[in-house]
Amino acid sequence: MGHYGPIIIDPASADPVAYDREHVLVLSDWSFLHPHEILRRLKASPGYFNQQRTTIAGLVSGEDRMGAADRRMWAQMRMDPRDISDVTGSTYTYLVNGHGPQENWTGLFSPGERVRLRIINAAAMTNFNVRIPGLPMSVVQADAENVRPVEVDELQIAVAETYDVIVSPREDRAYTIVSEAVDRSGMGRATLAPRLGMSADIPPLRQIPNLTMRDMGMDMGSMAGMSGMDHGAMDHGSGGMNMRDPSLAPPNMAVGVGVQSISPMPENRLAERPLGLENEPHRVLVYSDLIALTPNRDTRPPSRTLQIHLTGNMERYMWGFDGRRFSEIVEPIRFQTNERVRVTLVNDTMMQHPIHLHGHFFELVNGHPGNQPLKHTVNVAPGGRLSFDLTADAPGDWAFHCHMLMHMHSGMFNVVSIRPLDGAAS
Repeated sequence: MGHYGPIIIDPASADPVAYDREHVLVLSDWSFLHPHEILRRLKASPGYFNQQRTTIAGLVSGEDRMGAADRRMWAQMRMDPRDISDVTGSTYTYLVNGHGPQENWTGLFSPGERVRLRIINAAAMTNFNVRIPGLPMSVVQADAENVRPVEVDELQIAVAETYDVIVSPREDRAYTIVSEAVDRSGMGRATLAPRLGMSADIPPLRQIPNLTMRDMGMDMGSMAGMSGMDHGAMDHGSGGMNMRDPSLAPPNMAVGVGVQSISPMPENRLAERPLGLENEPHRVLVYSDLIALTPNRDTRPPSRTLQIHLTGNMERYMWGFDGRRFSEIVEPIRFQTNERVRVTLVNDTMMQHPIHLHGHFFELVNGHPGNQPLKHTVNVAPGGRLSFDLTADAPGDWAFHCHMLMHMHSGMFNVVSIRPLDGAAS
């Protein structure tokens, strides 16, 4: 409903990031519809807000970038290759610091200054692609934790993530800050300029992404092997074909109506460009670029592993962990105080899910042992898997959930319970 704002905590000691000026950029999405009404419409028709679906005209013209065989395959699975964002620019206006695109929020600079932009995604449902045409960005923090600077031209920021970047505009001109919705249904816009009242060109919205078999945790090889699958384990309701083979599910997963599909071949996609940015000609931030500026404090190897599946049914608009909505869960996710655990998240859905753990920073396992980046939110790609190492050093009960409001409200939520060892003092 709009009641939110930034909290900036400056370091007690010297800041390793040098800058002359800073601006906070709070990205958000706004609708005149009450969120309960948005959810009601999604429950009634999951594609209600999606006005960018593939069409017959797009098939004939080639604009949809899909052939007839691909269209038939998606239709058979009763899934939509343009199902990128549940709630879109058809109802949302995308804001920067509470200002719409026409209002042109402006942050000032003097040419030659190092300007720190603290970018916060405070949206309810929207992941954004952020770029400043003509101005490279040096990423220096992720989720408020210092990382080795990495220069990029664009980054994708999921709901609840933050990135601090340094820009060094040298020309006496304005630059447009673009926060484009990941489904390309709209954008937020602001300006960096030497003086108020200036503006720069606003780029048009780019091509709508199409999901692929990889976003279902599959590839064409696995699709070719479908002829040998147990089709009795697949839901053919109403002539559809939903991939719900129970043999792919772990023992703790409830494969019921809340599970539309199980990824047969989920992949680690941390080194891949995020959804929709695969073919951009410029430099795009990927998770494997992030390296903690200082060595990780806890160097113990994990004492155990834990796998959690992100599950959902888009047709019924149900979301959960391991096939269960929060209302169905009786057991929290349990850790012992100071236990070191490697947690693997497997996304069995076609949606991005920014997963957030309260009260902790965890180390994203991204190929930089000893300097794994610390994060509190990590965006799990469709059909993807990733791991993080958690030191459970904050006893208590903590929320663990997808930070997309409607996913959380519809069940993708649980409680992480951290308790002392049996017999130990609390």
